[in-house]
Amino acid sequence: MSSWTFMKEVFKANRTTGAFAPSGPKLAEAITDMADLKGAKVVVEYGPGTGIFTEVILNKKDPDAYFVAMEVNPEFVKATRERCPGVHCYEDSAQNTINYLKEAGYDHCDVIISGLPWTRFPEALQDEILEATYNLLRPGGRFVTFSYAYSPWIPSGGRFFKGKLPKRFPKLTVRGPVWLNIPPCLVWISEKE
Repeated sequence: MSSWTFMKEVFKANRTTGAFAPSGPKLAEAITDMADLKGAKVVVEYGPGTGIFTEVILNKKDPDAYFVAMEVNPEFVKATRERCPGVHCYEDSAQNTINYLKEAGYDHCDVIISGLPWTRFPEALQDEILEATYNLLRPGGRFVTFSYAYSPWIPSGGRFFKGKLPKRFPKLTVRGPVWLNIPPCLVWISEKE
C-alpha cells in the first residue's frame, strides 16, 4: 500500500486509524520480541493496518500456532492479505475475535498484540474492547499494545493507559520508548492473572 493510500485511509477513517504513517519495522520487531511468541498456541493481532506487524508475527510465531488478525478497515484488510497471503485476517472489530477463535476450535488465546489507536476511541469502546481482551486471554496470557510516547499525557490516552489498562491488568509493565520508530513509542505489556 502506498503512503498516499495510507494517508487517504487515515483521513477517511480517523476514528479507527491513529497513525499518520504505518508503524516501522523496528517497532514491529521490538513489540513481537516483548510479546514472547515462543510456545504460544493461539496468537491474535488487533488492527494490523498494512500488515507490518502481521508479517513479523508470522515469521516469529511457532509454525503450528493458530494466528488471527482483526481489522475494521477494508482497505487495510486487503493490504494485509496481499502482504501476508493465507493469514486469517478478518474484517471485523476486535471485540468479536472470540467468534473466529471458536469457529477454529479455540476458547482462549495466549498472546494479543494490538496496534489499535486507543486514544481515538470513545470511553465506551475502550471499555468494550478491553473487557473482550481480558476475557479472550487464558490465565497467564499476554496483551501487548503500544502508544506514542506522548499519548499517556493527553486526556483520552491518560484515561486508557494510566487508568483503564492498569485497573483491568494490574500485572503491567511499560517499556521504551522505542526510539527507532517515528514518533517514539512506549510498549505496554499486560499479563492476565
